[in-house]
Formats: sequence, C-alpha cells, structure tokens
Amino acid sequence: MKVIVLKQTLLDAINIVQKAVMPKATTPILEGIYIEAGEKLTLIGNSFDLGIQYTVDADILEKGSVVINGRIIGDIIRSLPEAPVSIEVFDDSKVRIECINSYFEIRGIDGSNYPLIPESSNNIKITMAQATLKDLIRKTIFSVGNDENRKIMTGSLIQVDNGIMKMVALDGFRMAVCHAVIKDDAEFKVIIPGKNMNEILRILDSSEDPVTISLSGNTVSFDLKNCRIVSNVLDGEFMNYKSYIPTQFETVIEINTKDFIEGLERASLISTDEKRYPVRLQIGDDNLVVSSATDIGVSKDTLKIENKGSDMVIGFNPRYLIDALKTISDEKVKVSFSSSIGPCIITAVDHDRYLYLVLPVRLAK
Repeated sequence: MKVIVLKQTLLDAINIVQKAVMPKATTPILEGIYIEAGEKLTLIGNSFDLGIQYTVDADILEKGSVVINGRIIGDIIRSLPEAPVSIEVFDDSKVRIECINSYFEIRGIDGSNYPLIPESSNNIKITMAQATLKDLIRKTIFSVGNDENRKIMTGSLIQVDNGIMKMVALDGFRMAVCHAVIKDDAEFKVIIPGKNMNEILRILDSSEDPVTISLSGNTVSFDLKNCRIVSNVLDGEFMNYKSYIPTQFETVIEINTKDFIEGLERASLISTDEKRYPVRLQIGDDNLVVSSATDIGVSKDTLKIENKGSDMVIGFNPRYLIDALKTISDEKVKVSFSSSIGPCIITAVDHDRYLYLVLPVRLAK
C-alpha cells in the first residue's frame, strides 16, 4: 500500500474516526485505525458499540490496507507541516510516513483481521438534513441519564411515524422532547446510547446536506457524504414518557428566554459545586422573583412576565432549567406549572417543536 494525501484532509478523517477507537482494548488491533487504499482512502474506527468509516480523496499509488495505533497516527499527522503526506506499507506491516523533511517509520498491524463495520441496510430508512438532525440531538442530549442501573435512560429514543421524527431523553429529574417533520413514509422506534449520540452530534454539520438513517438488526447507521456512523442500540422498552406530561396547569407564564437564563445564572453564582442549592421562583401577577440563599449569601432578580394563572412559589435545580433554556432560539418561552410540587413544562409560545419537563425540589421553610 502506498498513498499520498493532504495533511489536513488526513487529519480531519483521523479526528473523526478516532471517536470510535478503543483507547484501551484487550487486543492491540482494536486500539488502531484501519486504513485501506482502494478507489479512495478509507479510514475506520470500531469499538463494536460505535463504528465510524470516513472516505477521502487521495493519490493511490498502490492498493492495500494496514491498522495503525489510533493515538500514534493522530499525534504524528498532527505534528507534520501543511503539505502532502506519503504513507507506505512495507516488510510485514511496517509503515513509512513522510512529509517534506519529516520521516517516521512505525509498526502497523495486518489489516485482514480488522472487524469492519457492517454495511447499511436498505429495509427501513429515512433521510433528512444534517442541520435538522443536529438540532434534534442538541435540544435533547443534555437530558440523557448516566445511571447504569437504569440502562434504558442512558439512551435517546428516536421514534418515527406519520411523517414525524421525535427524539426523547430523560434522566428521572427532567425530560426533553423534540420533533421534526420528515418526508419518508417509515415507522420505527429505537434507543441509541447517549454517548454515541454525543459523537454523532460532533460529526454532523449545520448544513442542508442529507443524512440517511437506516436500521439493520441491532444497529443503526447514519450515512453522510463521506462518512458512515454505525451505533448499537439499547435493548428494552423506553419509558411511556407521554404519561409524565401533565395536561392541567395552575400557573402559566410567558417570559423572555434570555432574561430567564441570566436571572437563573446569577442566582447560581452564590452556590457551590459541592452543595447544590435550589433557586426559589416566586411568581406574581406580572413579575417573577428568582432568588437564592446559600451559606455564601443571598441573591435576588426580578423579571417581567405575563402570568395567566395563580401566584406560586416553587424551587428548582437551576442547572436543569438553564440546560433546557440554552437550547431554545425563541425570544420568549411559555412555562407551565402544574402545582408547587409538580413538574413544570417549558414550551414555545407559538409552536410545539420542543417540550421540556423539569421536576421541582422542595424548598426549606
């Protein structure tokens, strides 16, 4: 195998497939990146839970394949000058890397035993803009749980039916639901590990370029122009999330999103990471008082609102509210409170593309 490829082109590919490389594996081959010179140059990382394949243009002088330790090849290519890079395999998987006056010779691994990622299925699939999928993930991923004892909560639900793709994440304290209209007539439900969704989020761009999502057995593939991402799925039934959403509310307010975020962040300044104090929301006729009292001191912010219900005092972990609000681009949001001890619902004022549920915390009397 011998190829010549631009340094930045190769580095971009390495940075993406490295996300699926095991840093510490039982066999050295799984700590490596599979590099194959065919019609184009293909790089693969595969941890079995997540596999990423990335294809780039290169000058293919001799076809072949090799596996190179992911950390080592990344560090080497990153250190090279901005110029074409020559990669050549010789003498039983030794690898020669040259770029202008820089020279490396490292030991690779025979690529014939590398576990390639499965091909995409054509049975069940949908196509949408990368920007749309990226936005759905961004608006929900922060609510994915991390409790391995409740494994199903460590994943994001993707549910497709009736021309709607819905994404849901919850961790027992909060929930995020977001949806988008799609053109494909498909129907499926799948739960993808949150850590894999985070990597997919980092790879997607905010363009209208298409991404195709397809199901095959216990894996889901995300196919982009030069990249294919394959994730395993979580077994089990996702929570009946709709049953947690209240339908009757005691108090409903409308508030400027930016003002609400800033008020909550100021209230958080006198808290500490070791001691998470709740913020107190005191809802009046036309104002909301956001206050906090901790060992350090007290804070208070008065914000303008439109109140369509009763006055109320309720407490929340401010981080849960801030995480949701920061994903919202609407100037104003509607916040609906079922009671002083029940969950609140954050939605847009004039559309239903997202919904956030946050459980309150009891305030000290």
